[in-house]
Amino acid sequence: MPRRNAILVLVALVGCLPVVAGAQPATTPGVLRLATTTSTADTGLLGAILPAFEKVCGCRVDVVAVGTGQALEIGRRGDADVVLVHSYKAELQFLAERHARDRFDVMFNDFVLVGPPADPAGAAHRTTAAAALAAIAEARAPFASRGDKSGTHVMELDLWKAAGLAVPEKESWYAQAGQGMMATITIAAEKSGYTLADRGTYIKYENNLGGNPPLKILVEGDQTLLNQYAVIAVNPAKCPKAKLDLAKAFSAWIAGPEGQKVIREFKVMGKPLFTPNAK
Repeated sequence: MPRRNAILVLVALVGCLPVVAGAQPATTPGVLRLATTTSTADTGLLGAILPAFEKVCGCRVDVVAVGTGQALEIGRRGDADVVLVHSYKAELQFLAERHARDRFDVMFNDFVLVGPPADPAGAAHRTTAAAALAAIAEARAPFASRGDKSGTHVMELDLWKAAGLAVPEKESWYAQAGQGMMATITIAAEKSGYTLADRGTYIKYENNLGGNPPLKILVEGDQTLLNQYAVIAVNPAKCPKAKLDLAKAFSAWIAGPEGQKVIREFKVMGKPLFTPNAK
């Protein structure tokens, strides 16, 4: 076989080889490393948006779904090309440290306080989410916290501060799950207790249980409970492994008309889980 033809056949065969797990995708061209929150995974949103983006970009997206704090740490280590997170103060700190050059709003939902319908702490009768947490603390009712520096956990900590209370970390009725949102809701349900959740994950939880879950939304609509998500490309000047071209392509797509349309049309039980608001 002529040398040129042999090379062409070899290239074709290599292109057909499967990608082997653990084969260091971090350095593989055409692979975007996305660090994001458990809420985008638990709700099923990633399953709706990523295939559409992969088709457009001709790439593969490898996902790590953790709390926002952990997602940003992954970005700091240079083990992600782009992050999709929801903790504004932490995002600004990430930019201030020059781990990224900019951030773009993508979508939002809101946080809700959920608990047993009987509401033994009377949380639903309070006018604000902070006052509701104070009522739970006063009643020493079971409460499950994310406890993982996620965007939801940061919001909870802010609410304790707004209530004029220290975080009850050493109290027996206060459990720190250290897990994702869906797992934390499940722990709260097992204890017939309360937790703070993002609405999208709660709707998915509700759907998983046939629309009749043991925990109900008791407090919602407080303006402080806005839950904004942003996409942030990791700065290759800080993290040389970061693939800025793919990260910028993903940022532009998810904040563009097609990505925003997918987010808008993503619903569970006929309910929107996120509202697109890219500018």
